[in-house]
Amino acid sequence: MPSFKLRVNGRAVTVDSWDPAQPLLYVLRNTIGLHGPKFGCGLGQCGACTVLMDGKAVRSCSLPVKQAQGHAITTIEGLGSPEKPSPLQAAFIQEQAAQCGYCTNGMIMASRALLNETPNPSPDQVKQRLAGNLCRCGTHTRILSAVLRAAKA
Repeated sequence: MPSFKLRVNGRAVTVDSWDPAQPLLYVLRNTIGLHGPKFGCGLGQCGACTVLMDGKAVRSCSLPVKQAQGHAITTIEGLGSPEKPSPLQAAFIQEQAAQCGYCTNGMIMASRALLNETPNPSPDQVKQRLAGNLCRCGTHTRILSAVLRAAKA
């Protein structure tokens, strides 16, 4: 069985996968036990599975584990913890930017990538960056407020 070396949330991890094309999402959830990234559409269109690869937002449901090898992968668990959330996670909590919470992982990870590139984004830049992340609960205005709050923090 092929093995793949990844750096996940700052630690070196070697995982075995029966298929080099197996989506990174399955490896993160089923092999490593990280449940922040969610399975949404399985087509890379909803954003629920978003993680950072070398600081850039990627859809882990459509990224083969083979392509993630040798890269730094950050999941929402790598940003902060319930006891000590990152400033972005804290802003989402303060703005009550989650209803059902299913999209929250993707929204936070896409926002983190945006803030990595543009520390002080405009509301339009935030809207543009998050346009590919679907939220059916309608908390978009709170999510926007949370990202702008985190940018100021």
